[in-house]
Amino acid sequence: MPDSPATSGSSSAGPGSPSGSRFARLPRLAGRSFLPLGIFARLPLAMLTVGTLTLVTSNSSSYALGGTAAGAVGIGSALGAPILGTLADRRGQRPVLLFAAALNTAAVAALILAAALLGTSGGFTAGVLAAAFLSGASCPQVGPLARVRWMALTSQGSAPDNRRDLDTALSYESTADEITFVLGPALVGILASLLAPWLPLALAAAMTITLVPAFATHHTHRAVPVTRRPAGERTSEQGTARRGLPAAVAVPVVAMVCMGTFFGSAQAALSSFSAQYATSEIAGLLYAVMGLSSAAAALSVAYWPQRFGLSWRWVASAALMAALAALLLVPASLGSMVLVLLILGLPVGPVMVTVFAVGGAVAPAGRLGTVMTALASGIVAGTAIGSAVGGRLAQDHGYSAAFLVPACAAAALALLGAAAAVVLQRRRA
Repeated sequence: MPDSPATSGSSSAGPGSPSGSRFARLPRLAGRSFLPLGIFARLPLAMLTVGTLTLVTSNSSSYALGGTAAGAVGIGSALGAPILGTLADRRGQRPVLLFAAALNTAAVAALILAAALLGTSGGFTAGVLAAAFLSGASCPQVGPLARVRWMALTSQGSAPDNRRDLDTALSYESTADEITFVLGPALVGILASLLAPWLPLALAAAMTITLVPAFATHHTHRAVPVTRRPAGERTSEQGTARRGLPAAVAVPVVAMVCMGTFFGSAQAALSSFSAQYATSEIAGLLYAVMGLSSAAAALSVAYWPQRFGLSWRWVASAALMAALAALLLVPASLGSMVLVLLILGLPVGPVMVTVFAVGGAVAPAGRLGTVMTALASGIVAGTAIGSAVGGRLAQDHGYSAAFLVPACAAAALALLGAAAAVVLQRRRA
């Protein structure tokens, strides 16, 4: 089937047609090349933080400086993502992504150079931190902007099919995120340990300057309307967008901060747990177990009954996530922890899919890119919070105290699900 807009919107194969599963409709909507392109174009973002930590620590022999540089990447990403999203809403995705790809490639190259100078001049710390911050701030937001394209593409058919197709697309996107954020750090570890510490970042820059422009110019960008907001045109919804985002958007954004807190604190607690029963280096493998079950569960959302609405899906999945998070306090061996993490990942993916769907539902016209990137920034900011709080508790009171943080974050997600139900009900009214 040709990869063209003509085929993307005119397929007669319904979700239940014999021609394939619901996921078989995605290439018909966006073209066959869009799915692999969307995965690999976001991989550099998954490599950036760990790659920076590895390179700077290796060149400076300072874990403190490496952690600070990685933190600068996270802060830059959290601040820069909504700016790029807003620019994409107002100027279109293509020019913004092309600009971000060029700027990010230059920033990562500067980071590699600045880190290399650490070996000859210990006083180049400020240059490393500045380059790390700019690398994070300019990183192209492929994942959030891909979700914006799916929301635009799935709004062009009948209402029942729209909902099914959007659930399927968002399920796929959450799984793609899980895959890349497991594959990215693993790729960094392999390349850095076997070849050179600078190679992962160099590969990330090369992928950014080649794959992101291909994603930027893919025909699907034309499905997303650009909101220029002429001076003489002012509807009530556009007026709201001018003043700022509506308060309802805060619910999914705060939820993503809680989700990031869950992730960050779980990583910190698992590092302490694995150090006691084996070595801290296997914490990443333990965390990947939860990522695998989360990715599989995210895919399953496409087949959930349509009558199981967003608000109920959010509350039920987050409540189950909170209950299962309490099991983190039980294991006293690596094998039992693997089993708990495998089970705990099951509600995580559906919560992620649902929060992004609610974010799209409450986003005002012309601000979808802003909201999607704000949700991504919430995860980054929450991960930093969770890592800091979980790490401190693990240091002072042991891993059991640190595991209380993801449990509390999951409980907060369930409460926010109840708030989302109120928001969605008011929007329907």
